[in-house]
Amino acid sequence: MRPKTGKVLGGTELFNLLDEPWLPARVLDGSAEPSSQNLGVLEEIGLRRLLLKADRLQDLVVDLPTQKPAIFRQLLLPIVVHALGRPTDAAQWAEMFQAGAFTPEQSQKLTDYLDDHRHLFDLFDAADPFGQVAGLHTAKGETKGSALLVATAATGNNVPLFSSRTEGDPLELTPAQAARWLVHTHCWDTAAIKTGVVGDPQAKAGKTTGNPTGPLGQLGVVMPVGSTVYETLLLNIPFGQAPLSDDLPQWLRRAKEGRVEDTLSCATPAWQTRPARGLLDLWTWQSRRIRLIPEETPAGTRVTRVVVAAGDRLTSTPADEPHTTWIRDRPASRAKKTGKAGKTAAPTAERPRRHQPGRAAWRGLEALLAVESATMDYEATATRAGFRSSVLLSSLSDTVDRMPETYPLQVELTGIAYGNQSAVIEDVFFDRIPLPLAALDPDGIIYGSLLAAVEQAEKLAAAVNNLSGDLRRAAGSEPIPWDKGQRPGDTLLHALDPIVRRLLAGLRKAGEDFDQSERGLEAWEEKAGRATWKVAEQVFSTAAPTLFTGRSVTRDGKEYVYRLSTAEQNFRDRLDAVLTRRSAPRKGR
Repeated sequence: MRPKTGKVLGGTELFNLLDEPWLPARVLDGSAEPSSQNLGVLEEIGLRRLLLKADRLQDLVVDLPTQKPAIFRQLLLPIVVHALGRPTDAAQWAEMFQAGAFTPEQSQKLTDYLDDHRHLFDLFDAADPFGQVAGLHTAKGETKGSALLVATAATGNNVPLFSSRTEGDPLELTPAQAARWLVHTHCWDTAAIKTGVVGDPQAKAGKTTGNPTGPLGQLGVVMPVGSTVYETLLLNIPFGQAPLSDDLPQWLRRAKEGRVEDTLSCATPAWQTRPARGLLDLWTWQSRRIRLIPEETPAGTRVTRVVVAAGDRLTSTPADEPHTTWIRDRPASRAKKTGKAGKTAAPTAERPRRHQPGRAAWRGLEALLAVESATMDYEATATRAGFRSSVLLSSLSDTVDRMPETYPLQVELTGIAYGNQSAVIEDVFFDRIPLPLAALDPDGIIYGSLLAAVEQAEKLAAAVNNLSGDLRRAAGSEPIPWDKGQRPGDTLLHALDPIVRRLLAGLRKAGEDFDQSERGLEAWEEKAGRATWKVAEQVFSTAAPTLFTGRSVTRDGKEYVYRLSTAEQNFRDRLDAVLTRRSAPRKGR
């Protein structure tokens, strides 16, 4: 039976997130190792049960992939860290991870913490509703439909392409759904104009403009995932940094017992622009001021109306933000800018790396594997000094020798592509790839092999595009522009996607076994070569008979001859240069 709170507000029973079932999770049946074939039984549970039985749960099941990092950051991770503290170093972290579950002492600490703060987790509490501002209202008492919280629902100018309902259709959210979309809004909300509410001194004419997106909307979120919820929790807790004394989760910042300064409170309509005080503050950032309005319906308590106003704004994404990779910009030297001698170059600047919709996650491995001990200038350009991996993956690289070589680590990448000045949601990005732990060791064989395989895939796509361009020139036209139309290289990258994923999974099982890894790479090249030729044959099939004679083109005073035979030979030469393991035996015959 689900526990009852015994508290009622205006006929509406309060919904406590610690005890009410609002988080769908898959429960392991214990018969086999977690896998796609052993998904377990789906069960809705509250925060308390989820945390205390985290070792027996495989994963959360969410309405939209972007809900998962929001739930972990806004609730699960800060509760665990604030109740138990952060591991001090790699050894302590590895000890907790290898335990596979919270110890009895840790479980008791979690229980005590949840009991002590239980009153702060009521979704509909009259005085202090979780993640909201009690009594939030406009001067005219206006409210908006609950679809405003739901990223996939049509509201205002935000009309998702495949939305099944219009703004005129009322959306009744159960308390469980409302809770999930509440934390999602704090993390991912659009930058559209927000409702001006009473008590917001920065609202003008009933509106607040200049809003940024939610903090996760400014990142390409990278989240390590383990075999159980417990492992995923540990994989997302960085170690080695002492907590700051005033770093608190939002449910304590909004408490009115004098434990925090009023200027840090997020329980009033007023908001501010400031840096995060620390990890707990960052994870539970209140980027909006929200009020859920529950009502009784024949189906039970439902949320049909909401108020969403402007909330706190981060001055910048802190360098220790754990859930993103980074682009390291190469700034021009101050001496070059000013023309003065004796000036040194400005330090390298970093900015979060966003995901590109339509681009598979493995194509960004150069950023995922750029751990702090690795060479940072991989894929450097005139304006970009390279990448830096996420804090979490960099920390995990320090524990590789303390974990099984074949540990089934997964990495989930989520993001939102916004449009029209970030006021609407255009696309949601989600991908999940297996990542060999050995790949996080820059001195290991897997690290270089994976980066080389990704580079090979990109070069194979370029080879097919060059073939297409040569044939089009021979026919008297120009190559397809890189930013217009579908090029054959894009078709090839799509075909290579399952092959690369099999390579990642195979290298994860191989660990540091050189022979097994080499066999996997040889198999990759063979399959990649066949896939490349399959796409190339489609390109050749469009060649007109006139391409046998071709034509001459003069560029920069030099004559170039484009014909079918030279295009094919150039293509073969490019393949041999890319697939060295595949081409070497053939060249030797």
